[in-house]
Amino acid sequence: MILKPAPQTPLSSLALAGILKEAGLPDGVLNVVTTSRAGEVCEPLLRGGRIRKLSFTGSTNVGRLLLAQCAEAVVRTSMELGGNAPFIVFEDADLDKAVDGAMVAKMRNMGEACTAANRFFVHSSVAEEFGRRLAERMGALVVGPGTRDGVDVGPLIDRTGRAKVEDLVADAVERGARVLVGGRTPEGPGCFYPPTVLADVASDSRLMDTEIFGPVAAILTFDDEDEVIRRANDTPWGLVGYVFTEGLDRALRVSERLEVGMVGLNTGLVSNPAAPFGGVKQSGLGREGGRVGIEEFLEYQYLAVPVR
Repeated sequence: MILKPAPQTPLSSLALAGILKEAGLPDGVLNVVTTSRAGEVCEPLLRGGRIRKLSFTGSTNVGRLLLAQCAEAVVRTSMELGGNAPFIVFEDADLDKAVDGAMVAKMRNMGEACTAANRFFVHSSVAEEFGRRLAERMGALVVGPGTRDGVDVGPLIDRTGRAKVEDLVADAVERGARVLVGGRTPEGPGCFYPPTVLADVASDSRLMDTEIFGPVAAILTFDDEDEVIRRANDTPWGLVGYVFTEGLDRALRVSERLEVGMVGLNTGLVSNPAAPFGGVKQSGLGREGGRVGIEEFLEYQYLAVPVR
C-alpha cells in the first residue's frame, strides 16, 4: 500500500503508520510518501500498470484528473469527492432535534468535512425561529487555538481556505443575505473564522453551488415539498442529505427522492464504520465502510467445474 497524504497534513499519516507498525504490521506493507508535488509522484504510478486499486478522498476536480490517469491502465477506483449537502427542515420538525442536528452536521471539524451541511432549506413557517436558535448556539461557541481549555472552534486549514469562506460570505451578503451571527474575520494571527449564520440567502449566491468548507450555515426558505426536493437536487454533487420531519411517510418519501448516497433522518451524523459511506453523481464512485467497503478492494473469481 502507498499512502500519499494531503500536503497540509503529512504528520498525521506518519503517526498512523507508526501506530500500525507498533500493532505488528510488517515493514513494507504500508509506505507513506509525503510530497507537495502530487502530480509528479502519482501520475507515473497510475499510468505505469503496477497499481491495481486507487482510493482517493479529495476534491471533485482532482478526482476527475485521477480518473483520467487511471483510464490508461484501467485501474480500479474508489472516489470520495466533494459535497454540497442539503439540510431540510419541514414545518412539522422538532426544532430542538433540528438545531442539535444542524450543529453536528455543520460544525464537525469546523465545517471542513465533505458531509458538512451546506444549504439549509427551512420551511418558511419555522425559518425565523430555527435561524434564531441556530444563531444563538453558533454564537456561543468559543473560537481560538485548540490547545486552550474551553475552545470549541479552531482555525481553518490554511489562509487559502479562510479566504474562500470570506469571499463566499461577502458574495452572499452582497446579494441580500442577512448576517445573524459571525460573518467577520477576527483580527490577529491565524486562520480563524467565526461560526456564521446567514438568513435570506439568495439562490444565485456562490455558496449555493460551492462547497463552503467552513463554519457557515446558509438558510433559505421553502413552502412546498416538491420545490425543496428540486432545489436540493439542483447540484452536480450527491454525497449526503439531512431531513428533519416527524412524519415517517414524508421522511421515507423525501429520502428516496433525494439524489444522494446517504441520508440522515432527524440526525446530523451519518458516518458509521459499519455502514457504506459514499455518494452519487460527482460526489464519487464506490463506498467506504462495512462489508461493501471491503469488497471495493476485492476481485471475484468464478470457477466453472464440470460434473462428471
